[in-house]
Amino acid sequence: MDSTGQQFINQTKHSNLGPSDQYFGKPQPPIQLDFDMTQPLVKLPKPTEIMTESVDVRKIIEQRKSIRSYSTVPLTIEQLSYLLWCTQGVKEIFQGTTTLRNVPSAGARHAFETYLLINNVDGIPPGLYRFLVLQHSLIRVRLDEDIADKITKACLNQNFIKSSAVTFIWVAVPYRMNWRYGERGYRYLYLDVGHVCQNLYISAESINCGTCAIAAYSDDELNQILGLDGKEQFVIYLATVGMKLI
Repeated sequence: MDSTGQQFINQTKHSNLGPSDQYFGKPQPPIQLDFDMTQPLVKLPKPTEIMTESVDVRKIIEQRKSIRSYSTVPLTIEQLSYLLWCTQGVKEIFQGTTTLRNVPSAGARHAFETYLLINNVDGIPPGLYRFLVLQHSLIRVRLDEDIADKITKACLNQNFIKSSAVTFIWVAVPYRMNWRYGERGYRYLYLDVGHVCQNLYISAESINCGTCAIAAYSDDELNQILGLDGKEQFVIYLATVGMKLI
Protein backbone atom coordinates (compact mmCIF):
# COMPACT_ATOMS: atom_id res chain seq x y z
CA MET A 1 0.00 0.00 0.00
CA ASP A 2 1.24 3.48 -0.86
CA SER A 3 2.21 5.78 1.99
CA THR A 4 -0.07 8.66 2.92
CA GLY A 5 2.17 11.08 1.05
CA GLN A 6 2.23 8.92 -2.08
CA GLN A 7 -1.55 8.60 -1.99
CA PHE A 8 -1.83 12.38 -1.80
CA ILE A 9 0.43 12.85 -4.81
CA ASN A 10 -1.33 10.16 -6.85
CA GLN A 11 -4.86 11.28 -6.07
CA THR A 12 -4.10 14.94 -6.85
CA LYS A 13 -2.33 14.34 -10.16
CA HIS A 14 -3.50 16.55 -12.99
CA SER A 15 -4.64 13.45 -14.84
CA ASN A 16 -7.19 12.90 -12.05
CA LEU A 17 -8.50 16.45 -12.26
CA GLY A 18 -12.22 16.17 -12.99
CA PRO A 19 -14.76 18.93 -13.68
CA SER A 20 -14.69 21.58 -10.97
CA ASP A 21 -17.52 23.52 -9.37
CA GLN A 22 -16.45 26.46 -11.50
CA TYR A 23 -17.02 24.31 -14.59
CA PHE A 24 -20.53 23.48 -13.39
CA GLY A 25 -21.30 27.17 -12.92
CA LYS A 26 -21.54 27.13 -9.15
CA PRO A 27 -20.98 30.51 -7.48
CA GLN A 28 -17.45 31.08 -6.35
CA PRO A 29 -16.70 31.57 -2.65
CA PRO A 30 -16.10 35.10 -1.36
CA ILE A 31 -12.58 36.53 -1.45
CA GLN A 32 -12.82 37.26 2.27
CA LEU A 33 -14.70 35.41 5.00
CA ASP A 34 -17.50 37.21 6.80
CA PHE A 35 -16.86 39.02 10.05
CA ASP A 36 -18.96 40.66 12.75
CA MET A 37 -19.47 44.17 11.40
CA THR A 38 -20.65 45.41 14.80
CA GLN A 39 -17.18 44.82 16.25
CA PRO A 40 -14.68 47.70 16.23
CA LEU A 41 -11.80 47.44 13.80
CA VAL A 42 -8.17 48.33 14.38
CA LYS A 43 -7.38 50.51 11.40
CA LEU A 44 -3.88 50.05 10.05
CA PRO A 45 -1.86 52.79 8.35
CA LYS A 46 -2.46 52.82 4.62
CA PRO A 47 0.34 51.15 2.66
CA THR A 48 0.79 54.27 0.54
CA GLU A 49 1.55 56.26 3.70
CA ILE A 50 4.26 53.91 5.00
CA MET A 51 7.81 54.96 4.25
CA THR A 52 10.57 52.33 4.14
CA GLU A 53 14.26 52.63 3.41
CA SER A 54 15.58 51.53 0.04
CA VAL A 55 17.33 48.18 0.34
CA ASP A 56 19.59 46.02 -1.78
CA VAL A 57 17.44 43.03 -2.77
CA ARG A 58 20.42 40.73 -3.23
CA LYS A 59 21.80 41.67 0.19
CA ILE A 60 18.42 41.09 1.84
CA ILE A 61 18.06 37.66 0.24
CA GLU A 62 21.61 36.60 1.10
CA GLN A 63 21.40 37.65 4.76
CA ARG A 64 17.95 36.19 5.35
CA LYS A 65 17.84 33.38 7.89
CA SER A 66 15.47 31.99 10.50
CA ILE A 67 15.77 33.86 13.81
CA ARG A 68 14.22 32.68 17.06
CA SER A 69 15.50 35.29 19.54
CA TYR A 70 14.08 38.80 19.47
CA SER A 71 14.56 42.19 21.03
CA THR A 72 12.02 43.51 23.53
CA VAL A 73 11.63 46.59 21.32
CA PRO A 74 8.04 46.56 20.02
CA LEU A 75 7.05 46.61 16.39
CA THR A 76 5.35 49.80 15.32
CA ILE A 77 1.87 49.63 13.86
CA GLU A 78 3.39 50.96 10.63
CA GLN A 79 5.80 48.02 10.49
CA LEU A 80 2.99 45.55 11.09
CA SER A 81 0.91 47.17 8.38
CA TYR A 82 3.86 46.93 5.99
CA LEU A 83 4.38 43.22 6.70
CA LEU A 84 0.69 42.48 6.17
CA TRP A 85 0.72 44.47 2.94
CA CYS A 86 3.76 42.56 1.66
CA THR A 87 2.28 39.15 2.50
CA GLN A 88 -1.39 39.53 1.55
CA GLY A 89 -1.92 43.11 0.42
CA VAL A 90 -4.58 43.62 -2.26
CA LYS A 91 -3.37 45.68 -5.20
CA GLU A 92 -6.49 45.42 -7.33
CA ILE A 93 -9.98 43.89 -7.27
CA PHE A 94 -11.69 42.65 -10.44
CA GLN A 95 -15.50 42.67 -10.51
CA GLY A 96 -15.61 42.03 -6.78
CA THR A 97 -14.60 38.40 -7.30
CA THR A 98 -10.84 38.29 -7.92
CA THR A 99 -7.89 40.02 -6.28
CA LEU A 100 -4.35 40.72 -7.39
CA ARG A 101 -2.03 40.71 -4.39
CA ASN A 102 1.65 41.08 -3.56
CA VAL A 103 2.16 37.31 -3.67
CA PRO A 104 1.48 34.84 -6.48
CA SER A 105 -1.39 32.38 -6.17
CA ALA A 106 -2.73 29.65 -8.44
CA GLY A 107 -5.50 31.21 -10.51
CA ALA A 108 -5.39 34.28 -8.23
CA ARG A 109 -7.44 32.28 -5.72
CA HIS A 110 -5.60 33.57 -2.62
CA ALA A 111 -7.12 30.96 -0.34
CA PHE A 112 -5.79 32.22 3.01
CA GLU A 113 -6.96 34.26 5.95
CA THR A 114 -4.25 35.76 8.17
CA TYR A 115 -4.54 35.56 11.94
CA LEU A 116 -2.08 37.30 14.25
CA LEU A 117 -0.97 36.54 17.77
CA ILE A 118 0.08 40.01 18.86
CA ASN A 119 2.42 40.20 21.84
CA ASN A 120 4.37 43.41 21.42
CA VAL A 121 3.09 45.92 18.87
CA ASP A 122 2.79 49.61 19.77
CA GLY A 123 -0.81 50.70 20.20
CA ILE A 124 -2.42 47.25 19.88
CA PRO A 125 -3.41 45.29 23.01
CA PRO A 126 -1.97 41.76 23.10
CA GLY A 127 -4.29 39.06 21.82
CA LEU A 128 -5.42 37.10 18.81
CA TYR A 129 -6.58 39.10 15.79
CA ARG A 130 -7.66 38.48 12.23
CA PHE A 131 -6.45 40.59 9.32
CA LEU A 132 -9.26 41.86 7.10
CA VAL A 133 -7.48 42.18 3.80
CA LEU A 134 -10.18 44.19 2.00
CA GLN A 135 -10.36 46.76 4.81
CA HIS A 136 -6.63 46.61 5.62
CA SER A 137 -7.65 46.42 9.26
CA LEU A 138 -7.60 44.03 12.19
CA ILE A 139 -10.53 42.59 14.11
CA ARG A 140 -10.21 41.09 17.57
CA VAL A 141 -10.74 37.36 17.91
CA ARG A 142 -9.60 36.57 21.47
CA LEU A 143 -7.94 38.73 24.11
CA ASP A 144 -7.48 36.04 26.79
CA GLU A 145 -4.50 36.86 28.99
CA ASP A 146 -3.12 33.36 28.41
CA ILE A 147 -3.75 33.18 24.66
CA ALA A 148 0.00 33.27 23.90
CA ASP A 149 0.52 30.37 26.29
CA LYS A 150 -2.25 28.37 24.63
CA ILE A 151 -0.87 28.93 21.14
CA THR A 152 2.67 28.17 22.30
CA LYS A 153 1.49 24.89 23.84
CA ALA A 154 -0.34 23.99 20.62
CA CYS A 155 2.92 24.64 18.79
CA LEU A 156 4.71 21.98 20.86
CA ASN A 157 6.00 24.51 23.40
CA GLN A 158 8.22 26.48 21.04
CA ASN A 159 8.68 29.31 23.51
CA PHE A 160 10.02 31.87 21.06
CA ILE A 161 6.38 32.33 20.01
CA LYS A 162 5.76 34.13 23.31
CA SER A 163 8.83 36.34 22.90
CA SER A 164 7.98 37.34 19.34
CA ALA A 165 6.36 40.69 18.67
CA VAL A 166 3.79 39.00 16.46
CA THR A 167 3.17 35.51 15.12
CA PHE A 168 1.50 35.20 11.73
CA ILE A 169 -0.94 32.27 11.54
CA TRP A 170 -2.12 31.47 8.03
CA VAL A 171 -5.45 29.71 7.73
CA ALA A 172 -6.39 27.85 4.56
CA VAL A 173 -9.91 28.11 3.13
CA PRO A 174 -9.64 25.19 0.71
CA TYR A 175 -12.91 25.67 -1.18
CA ARG A 176 -11.66 29.03 -2.37
CA MET A 177 -9.02 27.04 -4.27
CA ASN A 178 -10.92 23.80 -4.91
CA TRP A 179 -13.83 25.65 -6.50
CA ARG A 180 -11.58 26.01 -9.54
CA TYR A 181 -9.15 23.10 -9.23
CA GLY A 182 -10.97 20.36 -7.36
CA GLU A 183 -8.86 18.07 -5.21
CA ARG A 184 -5.66 19.21 -6.94
CA GLY A 185 -6.26 22.55 -5.27
CA TYR A 186 -4.89 21.10 -2.04
CA ARG A 187 -1.46 20.93 -3.67
CA TYR A 188 -1.68 24.58 -4.59
CA LEU A 189 -2.50 25.58 -1.02
CA TYR A 190 0.88 24.36 0.17
CA LEU A 191 2.71 25.95 -2.74
CA ASP A 192 0.96 29.27 -2.24
CA VAL A 193 1.58 29.50 1.50
CA GLY A 194 5.29 29.10 0.80
CA HIS A 195 5.15 32.19 -1.40
CA VAL A 196 3.42 34.10 1.40
CA CYS A 197 5.92 33.06 4.05
CA GLN A 198 8.91 33.90 1.88
CA ASN A 199 7.50 37.38 1.32
CA LEU A 200 7.31 37.72 5.11
CA TYR A 201 10.96 36.69 5.47
CA ILE A 202 12.12 39.19 2.85
CA SER A 203 9.94 42.10 3.96
CA ALA A 204 10.80 41.53 7.63
CA GLU A 205 14.51 41.45 6.80
CA SER A 206 14.13 44.78 5.01
CA ILE A 207 13.02 46.47 8.27
CA ASN A 208 15.57 44.76 10.53
CA CYS A 209 13.19 42.12 11.85
CA GLY A 210 13.83 38.43 12.26
CA THR A 211 11.42 35.68 11.20
CA CYS A 212 11.06 31.97 11.83
CA ALA A 213 8.58 29.75 10.02
CA ILE A 214 6.80 27.06 12.04
CA ALA A 215 5.28 23.86 10.68
CA ALA A 216 5.38 21.81 13.90
CA TYR A 217 2.09 22.15 15.75
CA SER A 218 -0.92 20.17 16.88
CA ASP A 219 -3.43 20.71 14.07
CA ASP A 220 -6.50 19.90 16.15
CA GLU A 221 -5.43 21.93 19.16
CA LEU A 222 -4.50 25.02 17.17
CA ASN A 223 -7.62 24.86 15.02
CA GLN A 224 -9.73 24.66 18.17
CA ILE A 225 -8.07 27.74 19.67
CA LEU A 226 -8.85 29.70 16.51
CA GLY A 227 -12.40 28.36 16.33
CA LEU A 228 -11.82 26.47 13.06
CA ASP A 229 -13.45 23.21 12.06
CA GLY A 230 -10.24 21.75 10.62
CA LYS A 231 -11.93 20.99 7.29
CA GLU A 232 -13.52 24.07 5.74
CA GLN A 233 -10.82 26.15 7.45
CA PHE A 234 -7.57 25.00 9.01
CA VAL A 235 -4.18 26.32 10.10
CA ILE A 236 -1.60 25.60 7.42
CA TYR A 237 1.55 27.51 8.52
CA LEU A 238 2.88 29.99 11.08
CA ALA A 239 5.81 32.38 11.39
CA THR A 240 7.11 34.51 14.24
CA VAL A 241 8.44 38.04 13.78
CA GLY A 242 10.35 40.36 16.11
CA MET A 243 12.93 43.09 16.07
CA LYS A 244 16.47 41.74 15.82
CA LEU A 245 18.73 41.77 18.85
CA ILE A 246 21.38 44.45 18.61
